[in-house]
Amino acid sequence: MGSHTVMRSLVGLTAVLVLLAIPFIGMAQEDGAAPPAEVPAAEAPAEPAAAAPAPTVDTGDTAWVLTSTALVLLMTAPGLALFYGGMVRKKNALGTIMHSFVILCLVSVIWVLWGYTLAFGPDKGGWIGGLDWLGLKGVGGEPNADYAGTIPHQAFMIFQMMFAVITPALITGAFAERMKFSALLLFVVLWSTLVYSPLAHWVWAVGGWVRTMGALDFAGGTVVHISSGAAALAAAIVIGRRRGYGSDSFAPHNLPLTVLGASLLWFGWFGFNAGSAVASGALATSAFVVTNTATAAAALTWMFVEWGYRGKPTVLGAASGAVAGLVAITPASGFVGPISSIWIGIGAGALCYFACIVKGKLGYDDALDVVGVHGIGGTWGALATGLFASKAINSAGADGLFFGNPGQLLIQIKAVLITWVFVFVATYIILKVVDALVGLRVTEEEEKMGLDLGQHHESAYN
Repeated sequence: MGSHTVMRSLVGLTAVLVLLAIPFIGMAQEDGAAPPAEVPAAEAPAEPAAAAPAPTVDTGDTAWVLTSTALVLLMTAPGLALFYGGMVRKKNALGTIMHSFVILCLVSVIWVLWGYTLAFGPDKGGWIGGLDWLGLKGVGGEPNADYAGTIPHQAFMIFQMMFAVITPALITGAFAERMKFSALLLFVVLWSTLVYSPLAHWVWAVGGWVRTMGALDFAGGTVVHISSGAAALAAAIVIGRRRGYGSDSFAPHNLPLTVLGASLLWFGWFGFNAGSAVASGALATSAFVVTNTATAAAALTWMFVEWGYRGKPTVLGAASGAVAGLVAITPASGFVGPISSIWIGIGAGALCYFACIVKGKLGYDDALDVVGVHGIGGTWGALATGLFASKAINSAGADGLFFGNPGQLLIQIKAVLITWVFVFVATYIILKVVDALVGLRVTEEEEKMGLDLGQHHESAYN
């Protein structure tokens, strides 16, 4: 984390799109009639190649992806909602839980109306998806050969929706206890449209320029975790510190809620990673195994590092370590084996712990350590993919440095830098626009009172 003094002044933003997609032209089939007698046999039209069979829906794959979709939904609400809700002060518990819940609702509608087509629609120059699937036009029960060869296209869409949901929900941990609810809603609409969808297209869509570059991101190291971490850093800088930061106590009010939330995140993450195989089979099984292994290794590492550094292991530390391991294994989960996943987990536990320690010395108030856990954990995971990836695990991937291909690590470094710069700058601009339109922070009186009463006229505990 040492070199992440970063980003107080960054320049220009990668700009946008253009170009029409090349239309797909169907070829008329011959009806098999014999050629006219006067045409010599040598000049007779060649027999057309047999058309490839249309992809058909596999019910087992579909059941797994729909189950995974439900698991990833559970990660946001209740998983993340409880994880964050327990870490804030009692007067902000309900408002913090509301952030995750309302983002689930809001992004679900955005994704159907325009988010999905911008992220995965037919490519426009490598930068963005076209509007062909606006309002899910043409996204139905038939498979799509590019993304969902054995499941309904709509099943792939709803699975990807849950990634789009949890990413802005993760960011809310950075500005917990001080952002206006109206500002949050506007921010999520703009950020999901202008940051998440383009980045998802770059990294995951057929024709996306980062994917074409050869970057590997199986389930969201760049798209979800680095992007939420970079956005969190921008938000912490723009919105500023909580009142009393450095003098008041900001201890978590309910650690059992936080541990319950972390456990639900761990449970749901099997859908996040293993579901990204988009089929039930060997690759999904491998991703499942390494997800659990890396998470356990990271939780133990964080616990022992903290034990040595502070003299006592904490429950919050073990839970945070588990989340750090989940984050770090995400981009690598479809490309690495069990032993590699242990090393990835060990690195995540140690690096993310010290990233959270260093935060205080850098002066920004990332309330719930989104930068330290997701930004640094996602960065380590993306780079570790370039170290440990093996085609023996996934022939559609690539070998990493430790399997004879140092070039993959260089590609991963480029993808990490692209994500950090684009997301930080774009988020910074969006926050400034939101601030100008509706204001970002609650009043001093509301902040002292707490978001529960100040923004929602309710209390988590009566």
